Amino acid sequence: MKSIYKITFFLLAVIFLAACSRKKNTFLSRNYQAVTTEYNTLYNGDVAYQNGKQQLAQSFYDNFWEILPVERIYVEDTEAKAPGASKNGDFNRAEEKAAKAIQKHSMYIDGQEYNPQIDEAYMLLGKARYYDGRFIPALDAFNFILDRFPTSNSIDIAKIWKAKTNIRLNNEEFAIENLKKMFDQADLEEEVISDGAAMMAQAYINLDSLPQALDYIKLALANTKDKELLGRYTFIEGQLYNRLEEKDSANLAFDRVIEMNRKTSRSYLINAHIEKAKNFDYDQGDRIAFLELLQDLEKDRENRPYLDRIYNQIGAYYQSTDSLPAAIKYYNKSIKSFKQDRTLQSKNYNTLAEINFDAAEYKNAGAYYDSTLTYLPEKTREWRRIKKKRENLDDVIKYEDIAISHDSILKLTKMTEAEKLAYFTDYTTKLKEKAVADSLEAVKNERKIADNEFYKKDKKSSPEKGSKFYFYNPTTVAYGKGEFRKIWGERRLEDNWRLSSKQSSLESFDHDETMEETPIAENERFDPETYIARIPTDEKVIDSLTKDRDMAYYQLGLIYKEKFKEYNLAANRLEKLLTYNPEDRLVVPAEYNLYKIYEILERPADAEKYKNDIINNHPETRYAEILRNPNSQLPTDESSPEFKYKQLYKKFEASKYAEVIEQSDEYITIYNGTEIVPKLELLKATALAREQGFEAYKKALNFVALNYPNSEEGKQAQDIYTNVLPTLAFTDFVGDEDDDNWKLVYKFNSDQIEDAQKLKDLLDKAIQELHYTNMTTSLDYYTPDTRFVIVHGLNSKMGAQGLGEILKERKGYKIKKPFFEISRPNYKIIQIHKNLDSYLNKEETP
Repeated sequence: MKSIYKITFFLLAVIFLAACSRKKNTFLSRNYQAVTTEYNTLYNGDVAYQNGKQQLAQSFYDNFWEILPVERIYVEDTEAKAPGASKNGDFNRAEEKAAKAIQKHSMYIDGQEYNPQIDEAYMLLGKARYYDGRFIPALDAFNFILDRFPTSNSIDIAKIWKAKTNIRLNNEEFAIENLKKMFDQADLEEEVISDGAAMMAQAYINLDSLPQALDYIKLALANTKDKELLGRYTFIEGQLYNRLEEKDSANLAFDRVIEMNRKTSRSYLINAHIEKAKNFDYDQGDRIAFLELLQDLEKDRENRPYLDRIYNQIGAYYQSTDSLPAAIKYYNKSIKSFKQDRTLQSKNYNTLAEINFDAAEYKNAGAYYDSTLTYLPEKTREWRRIKKKRENLDDVIKYEDIAISHDSILKLTKMTEAEKLAYFTDYTTKLKEKAVADSLEAVKNERKIADNEFYKKDKKSSPEKGSKFYFYNPTTVAYGKGEFRKIWGERRLEDNWRLSSKQSSLESFDHDETMEETPIAENERFDPETYIARIPTDEKVIDSLTKDRDMAYYQLGLIYKEKFKEYNLAANRLEKLLTYNPEDRLVVPAEYNLYKIYEILERPADAEKYKNDIINNHPETRYAEILRNPNSQLPTDESSPEFKYKQLYKKFEASKYAEVIEQSDEYITIYNGTEIVPKLELLKATALAREQGFEAYKKALNFVALNYPNSEEGKQAQDIYTNVLPTLAFTDFVGDEDDDNWKLVYKFNSDQIEDAQKLKDLLDKAIQELHYTNMTTSLDYYTPDTRFVIVHGLNSKMGAQGLGEILKERKGYKIKKPFFEISRPNYKIIQIHKNLDSYLNKEETP
């Protein structure tokens, strides 16, 4: 009987399995495959898909500075990745399960699919690929549904997902065309209409067709029941109205978001308040009620995650009502409440930079611009705009620092010994009092910690172990402080402490670790003599500091006058310069610029004072000539800077480099502060290169680049210094055996110019008579003491030697002058580095 049961059971199993075969279209096989697909493979795949989607949603951060995307998920394009190389394992697992369902449970028989769950498998496959950023394979899956399953109940959903995928691939027009066909040809459910209309709106937003986008976002709103989507779509509607400059309609949309209250995301509600606040009419609106609303938002505990935006808006309110101190306070509070919004942080810093810039606090403005740049994506248009603004402040910050620091040092050098002692005694006394107060505060804090009942140590623990927390371990704290100083130096506790300009010198006094550990009574930091010993006493050092300080004040006067049009500041700096009795070369330019400034400020008495001083006390200067005869500034005037420059350039072309250098220095002094100076400096640098060689040129170019960075000549000098000079720096001569361009050279002293010219004429005659049509001659400058007469166009070293010997022996020429041969690359090297002796010694060495 047992054998019969076994055989019967086996036969039934075979019959059942045969009935469930994927190759047979039976009721049993269809239902078996469908149930297995839905409740096993697809179920597990869908769980993985939902987990991955939830992770994407949680990691997404809405940028409320732009129109929100309809789909609250960021999908990164990963087409370049290999299949299976998903960054999200859940989507990879979902794709595997969908593929398994298709491969093991598909019943495609005679051109028709009989498993009703296979279209769902393809839908899961496409969705998993879509959220994994693999849009082309996702599109294949959705197209397969549309082609293979035209009667599927998911056909409209597949069309929407195909449109979503095309939008991700920047094929918005194609997506719009397909969705319009769907709306025209099908009787759609509300959810499908909502999703389709939302994607139409996204496509039109991407194409910057905002009126059409507005129509479709309204359609999506009218057909959705999802509360989160209701809030999001309504907020997008308000943003679209704002972009279309329909503020009243925008405010109505934002009001509807606010009315939802807890029925939608808190982020939409707060940002709806913010957007309404941006639209507030400060001329017609109730300012008091508006401020009370903002203050209520600030006080609400539920709004703590959004305080950065609320503080920013309160700052904007005070700025719009000309209450700058309060505005600055709230912008700083917004900065301190920073969460994730880097755009908001950049706007906070940029606004503070602009406030300081408008107040002519350029150094503070520069620091805020620096902070702004750290929160902006590099190489964007906004980043480049702020970068350029910041660079324009480099000079004013540099010279203000020099003026302030050198003024302080020079003031100390003029004090008597008693005054120095009194000054630094007062300073070190205050330092000592602060150090004592800090020490007492530290002791109090330690006692509070020790007395705190929540911080009592376990009596069973050994006293040697103590707490493992970093700040409760004095040894670890001391080590940490030392390491911080090694890396960062002394830094104050303030914003932007990482900036190099924030490094604290404690009035040029350097701390070291041992001083921090020394008892206060013995610490050199609190000894006045420590600082007194650092005051310079060498007259050369003091004189150098004085000249640098005076030049800084002069440059500040010009920068404020020419670049920022801050005429009062310019006058202040130049007036202060004159009180220091600067060098004569600065006095007249400073007075002339003060004359021009007071003319602009309509202060004729002050302008006349400086005009008379220049004419009466400095009558021989160019500035006196200009004041006596304003037309003398015309470029056609032979005494104008432009005319002088042209004449000087002609001398440069005539190889009169020594004269060019000497007269450039003279003109630079005369025309100090005018636009011609950078041109003269660059011409002088080029003349130095021809006369003295590479190192002199490098030094001169560096000077031009550093002192005139905003001029065209300064930028050109910097470009040459950075990009060209490195290619010319090598001094080693090249192997020239195979070179096909050689020169025959005769060397003359500078007092033999006439002889050199005669030899050149004779060589020209020889070339013509001997029919060397490919050869030319020249008279080249080498150094102030040396000139070369050169025959160009020889093909080899032996050819150059042969020509020299022919000219030495041939009747009618008999040129007995010694000569040498050199290839074109090596001739370039001796001209750049002035190392002819090294070349000749190399040639003589066997």
